[in-house]
This record gives sequence, structure tokens and C-alpha cells, in this order.
Amino acid sequence: MAEKNTVQVLIGGKIVRLSGYESEDYLERVASYMNHKLDELSTLNGWRRMTTDQKNTLIALNIADDYFKAREKAEDLEEELQAKDKELYDLKQELVSLQVKMDTAGKSGQRR
Repeated sequence: MAEKNTVQVLIGGKIVRLSGYESEDYLERVASYMNHKLDELSTLNGWRRMTTDQKNTLIALNIADDYFKAREKAEDLEEELQAKDKELYDLKQELVSLQVKMDTAGKSGQRR
């Protein structure tokens, strides 16, 4: 079983303890991502007037948006990879077929 890691990070100006089975580096990157989101959203007009609940909802919606966009991009890349794999397979089959034809033609020419 993997070892649980705990790391103290700074998120939104507050020290937070993150724990998980991921590496400390990963947990720090998660905190960095959160800080980036907070910095990004804090530039919006009205951010300071929002309640904590409104801010948390906005942050959650933005993270969910990032997640769905990343998932869609990953699915698109997976489809592209599958299409490339099929194209490569088809090209290999064509190459084998042409090699067989060349071998057959070469053997026919030697018999004459």
C-alpha cells in the first residue's frame, strides 16, 4: 500500500495541511492551482463584495469548467490517437500486401 503524504501549503493566504497518497510535489501543485484560480477570480468586478459562499461557488464552478474542458480535450486526443492507430494499421497491411505482390512478381520473373 502506498504511503500517505502530508504537506503544509499556503492557499489564499492561509496555511492548509493537505494529505493524500499522492506525492508531496503533486499536493503542492494542487495548492498552486488553487492559488492561481483564486488570483484569477479575485480580479473580477464585485469579487470583494461577494459572500464567502458566492466566492466558493464561483471557484467550484471554475474548477468544474476546467475539469470538463480537460476531459473533453483528453477524449478528443484519445479519438485522434485511435484514428492514427487505425491508419497505421491500414498502412502496415497495405505494405505487407505490396511486399507479397513484389515477392510473387519476383518469383514469377525468375521462373522464365
